[in-house]
Amino acid sequence: MEGLTETAAYQQQQQRIDKTNIKKPWIKDLLLLISQYKNPLILLLVFAVILSTFLGEYSESIIILVVLLLTGILGFIQERSAGHAIEKLRRLVHNVAAVKRDNVEKEIPVEEVVPGDIVLLNAGDIIPADCYIIQSNDLHVNESVLTGESFPSEKFSGDCTVRAPLSKVTNAVFKGTSVINGTATVLAVTTGNKTILGKIGYSLQKEQAPTAFEKGINRFGYLLMYLTIVISVAILIINLSLHKPLFDSILFALALAVGLAPELLPAIITITLAAGAKRMAGKKVIVKKLSAIQNLGEIDILCSDKTGTLTEGIVKLKDAIDCNGKQSDKVILYALLNATFQTGFYNPIDEAIKAASDRDINAFKKIDEVPYDFQRKRLSIVIKENNRQIMITKGAVNNVLAVCTNAESVDNKFLKVQYFE
Repeated sequence: MEGLTETAAYQQQQQRIDKTNIKKPWIKDLLLLISQYKNPLILLLVFAVILSTFLGEYSESIIILVVLLLTGILGFIQERSAGHAIEKLRRLVHNVAAVKRDNVEKEIPVEEVVPGDIVLLNAGDIIPADCYIIQSNDLHVNESVLTGESFPSEKFSGDCTVRAPLSKVTNAVFKGTSVINGTATVLAVTTGNKTILGKIGYSLQKEQAPTAFEKGINRFGYLLMYLTIVISVAILIINLSLHKPLFDSILFALALAVGLAPELLPAIITITLAAGAKRMAGKKVIVKKLSAIQNLGEIDILCSDKTGTLTEGIVKLKDAIDCNGKQSDKVILYALLNATFQTGFYNPIDEAIKAASDRDINAFKKIDEVPYDFQRKRLSIVIKENNRQIMITKGAVNNVLAVCTNAESVDNKFLKVQYFE
């Protein structure tokens, strides 16, 4: 496998750049500033500025206009700063991928991986693209970012069930997941926004629905707008019915409309939310959208799944029991020995076992190890204590039971295992 040539890879990169719609920074900033004024309250105040100018109340027009500008600029600065902070965090991480091009192994930035690249994976690598496995050796991948499963998935080359769930796909690895154990040679199939992770990220970039807070503000803004129009028109009609001068009646109705406009309300809302964002920044939380603060503040109970996205993602051992369901020190001892001496396969349960037990195992010495593989689905170690040697095996329940002939009873007797169809 020689991999792509540098020329072919460069051509694919150029095609991808040409198809990518990259907005210039000043356009992004302009759109962000405009988004600060997408609010019925703001539109009502703009209408008030126009009316005040028409009525000759220039000082009031200037005050309202200044409030409008400061409100938009404050929100713009806060959200722009949050966006820049997030971008800086992203730039701190420089991921590279090992690929084979022109039959030469080399490291390149993850962004330069293209479909057709032969990628070489080792323990600790972040997978740069959605790939099919060409060959692998004891490969286990953490896919919690996609599936929510905190335990590593076993991967190997071969066929897979058509339309299998993502967590059951064994012959492919996916962008953004990480190699926990083993090595592999894989073929990059899709990159960028075409990967599963990329599609998720792209969907999050689309214009999101208004938050409950924004909906409430919009409803309030429209209510004020309707009330202003109805009351102003009603006063105008009443004055005209009382045979008041037409021009004076119109001026009075317009002045009333200006008076009903809540000039400082948008500024108060923005300042309050910005203060909340600043307090959260003190707790090392970046608020990307100011209106999200109110939604978060309304939460009474926050429910999270097992992905570790909001939780710590740490497995803790509650108990160790024997075949009779009784608490057993011998079970925890053997589990601790296996977890401590095995070297081939990282498992969160091993870390939980070691954290839960502080027993001294210096009297035991490792003699040998049979590493885990996807055919046996077991991992065994041989230890020695004094003149006695013990093999301790762990793995998938069915595969371990399949090689068991005896089980230890409560009174330390060994009983023959019987299987029933």
